[in-house]
Amino acid sequence: MVIEWLRFEVAPEARERFVQQDAEIWTTALSKYGGFLGKEVWISPDNPSEVVTVVHWESFDQWYSIPPDSLQAVEARFAQAMGEGTYQLLESKAYQVRKFAQSPVCEGAV
Repeated sequence: MVIEWLRFEVAPEARERFVQQDAEIWTTALSKYGGFLGKEVWISPDNPSEVVTVVHWESFDQWYSIPPDSLQAVEARFAQAMGEGTYQLLESKAYQVRKFAQSPVCEGAV
């Protein structure tokens, strides 16, 4: 599994609208592509202008197979719904989730 991690600065008064529009526009669009496993939106209780989205993908190949023009069209719809100057993408990162086999727990171990 891979993670798409995005950090946004959002006008505090637009944060709830950002979260709602993100679900309606971005999550709906991404869910139509193979490899999309789900998405989380994190809001900071200490910083009302910060929103982080975490998208879970099966693989980099599936994530990167989305046509760029499709992503641009979705972003244009989202930007129009939000209005100019209400948000800005600050950081974009990709992570690979690593899982290791667990060793059996020895009985009687302290």
